[in-house]
Amino acid sequence: MSPVDRAEGAGKAAEELLNPAYEKEPLVDLIYRRIMQFLGDLMDAGTGGGSAGGIIAAIVITLILLGVVALIAWRLRRTSRDRAMAPGTLFGKQAMSAAEHRQAAVRLAAEGQWTQAIQERLRAIARDLEERALVDGMPGRTAHELAAEAAVALPAFADELVAAARSFDDVTYGGVMGTRQAYETMASLDERLRQARPIPLTTPAGGGPAGGGFAGGVGGVGS
Repeated sequence: MSPVDRAEGAGKAAEELLNPAYEKEPLVDLIYRRIMQFLGDLMDAGTGGGSAGGIIAAIVITLILLGVVALIAWRLRRTSRDRAMAPGTLFGKQAMSAAEHRQAAVRLAAEGQWTQAIQERLRAIARDLEERALVDGMPGRTAHELAAEAAVALPAFADELVAAARSFDDVTYGGVMGTRQAYETMASLDERLRQARPIPLTTPAGGGPAGGGFAGGVGGVGS
């Protein structure tokens, strides 16, 4: 078999890709098949060209494999970012603090944009809980995942957190229009959560808390 130069190989590949028989073939399968066919042709050409041809073929194959690995890694990173922004997630692309989300919510509420105000207020709740280390800073978290995790640290608010998550999903993905009442309920929850403190994990008979840990309860509302 005579060696296949780059121009000839590219031409054959282009002709093959234009074949109507492959119009319905999945792109991943098509790419895989073409790569394997190309590598096979390259190995045949390298074998026919003696030791020097074999070395060149090995180098080219290595470079191709490295390129494939880089492409896969890039695709995985992109998929991870897309998953983080998938429907159901809390945060947008711009990273903001709890105070910034809260300020945005207040401004939107003043403008009567209740849907966006509700969204920003729950984001303020989520970020505040993250900043206080009551929940983990998990990218791509959904509103209901936030409610479930926050309820472990603050069980007294479990039902309200679930209701807040449902309200967020309703206005964000369910086509429900936000209302002043829904926003004020969310804002009230935000303010009370900001003041909530977990109770000590253990309280020895002799007095104060031991170990510095916290239970999943709320000791009360402080200043």
